[in-house]
Amino acid sequence: MNILMMILLTVLIICAVVVSFIKSLTASVIVFGSFSLVVAVIWMLLESPDLAITEAAVGAGVTGLLFYATLKKIGSIKDANKKEKKVLYRVFRITAGLLIVMLAAALIFCMFDLPGLFSPDHPGENVVAERYIESGIEETGAVNFVAGMILDYRAFDTFGESNVLFAATICVMVLLLVQNRGKKEDLPESKEYYEDLKDEKEIEPKIIKNDVILKTVAKVAVPFILMFGLYVILNGHLSPGGGFSGGAIVGSGFILASVAFGFDRMERFLNKKSAGIITFVSLLVYCLAKSYSFFTGANHLESGIPLGTPGAILSSGLILILNICVGLVVACTMYSFFSLMRRGKI
Repeated sequence: MNILMMILLTVLIICAVVVSFIKSLTASVIVFGSFSLVVAVIWMLLESPDLAITEAAVGAGVTGLLFYATLKKIGSIKDANKKEKKVLYRVFRITAGLLIVMLAAALIFCMFDLPGLFSPDHPGENVVAERYIESGIEETGAVNFVAGMILDYRAFDTFGESNVLFAATICVMVLLLVQNRGKKEDLPESKEYYEDLKDEKEIEPKIIKNDVILKTVAKVAVPFILMFGLYVILNGHLSPGGGFSGGAIVGSGFILASVAFGFDRMERFLNKKSAGIITFVSLLVYCLAKSYSFFTGANHLESGIPLGTPGAILSSGLILILNICVGLVVACTMYSFFSLMRRGKI
C-alpha cells in the first residue's frame, strides 16, 4: 500500500509540473483529467469512496468536459474531417466500453468485500452514527438530527458548500463581464439583435403589463412562497428543512417575482450590491460563529451559548443562526444565477 501510494503521489507531482509547462491546451486538459483520476484512486485507497466518486465525476468528468467545450468554442480545437471523426468515434466507443466494464468489475469485486448487514463492521453500526442519535439532542439542542449533524458536528463542511455557491456566482459574473467587454461586431449575433437588446427595458414592461394572468397569480403566490421558505429556514432545527431547502424556496419566490413584475422592481431591494453584501455578511457570521464554537470546544471551554429547550423555536444554540445564513446565501445565489443568465447582470 505504501509503495502504491508513493507511486501515485509521484504521478501527481509529475502531472502538476507537466501541466504548468506544457504549451498545448488540449494536452493540458488531458493531463488535468489524469491528475483528477489519480486523486480519485488515492481517495479510494484512503477509504473515502464518497470523495473518490465526487473527484472522478466532477474533477475528471464534468470539469474536463467544460474545459474541452471551452477550447472548442475559442477555436483551439479544430474540427476534424469525416474520416478522422469516424476513427475518433470508434476509439471513443471502445474506450467508453472498456471503462464501463472495468468500473462494473471493480464494483462487483468490492461487493464481496462489504460487511454483512448486521455485522459490527457495517457502516450503519459505527460509533459516529450512534453518537449522533444518542447524544445529538443533548449536545446540539436540535430535534432535527440532520440539522444538528450538518450545522454542528460537520458545520465547516456546510460552510465550505456555502462558499462554493458564492464562488460559483462570482465565476459566472466574471465570465459574463469578460464576454460583454468584447466588441459587439466580433460576436456572432447581428446588429439587429443588439438593437432589440437595447430596447429590452422598454419592451419587457409592456409584456409584463399585458400578462394579467402571470401578475395575478404571482401577487397571490409570491407572498406564500416567501413565507413558506422562511418557515422552512426558521424551523430547520425542529423539522425537515433548513437553510438549503428553505433558501431554494425563497430564491424561487424571487425569480417568480422578477418574471412577473420585472427586474426593475426587484432591483429596489435585491440588486448586485445588496446581494453581495447579504452573501458576504452571511458567510462572515457563519465563519465567526462556528470558529468560536469549535475553538471553545477543542479547548474544553464553556461557550456560553445556551442550547435552550429542545423543540422550542429559540433553541439549538447557533444552529438557528447558521440556518438563516445558509438560507440567505442560497436564495441570493439562485436569484443571481437566474438574473445573470436572463439579462447578463444582477
